[in-house]
Amino acid sequence: METNKAKTIDEYIANCPKEVQQKLRQMREAIKVAAPQATEKISYRMPTFYLNGNLVHFAALKNHIGFYPTPSGVDAFIKETSKYASTKGAIQFPLDEPLPLKLVSKIVKFRVKENLKRAEPKSKKTK
Repeated sequence: METNKAKTIDEYIANCPKEVQQKLRQMREAIKVAAPQATEKISYRMPTFYLNGNLVHFAALKNHIGFYPTPSGVDAFIKETSKYASTKGAIQFPLDEPLPLKLVSKIVKFRVKENLKRAEPKSKKTK
């Protein structure tokens, strides 16, 4: 895959194998719906949604779609994601299974709340 040269998410998806492109489009759409105020970019050579900092990333790998909602996003949904391989900040969705788009949406909404809260002025946080 020539995804490491992509400048946009559209380019990233177009550079992936045809059978993976639909899953990437589904992932992108689920994230867009859950975080409509977020902007898209490529960061760390991956499709990234940004809202007061990096919100989530996703990427096509050989056998899975990697979803990177930061360690807090993984930890908050540990029970719901237990059937998937995961690391400190990533969840692996196998290519041979449907994407859990409702779960992705829940995690993204959680991350939106985190990023918005983090962006609040300090005076508001102490009230």
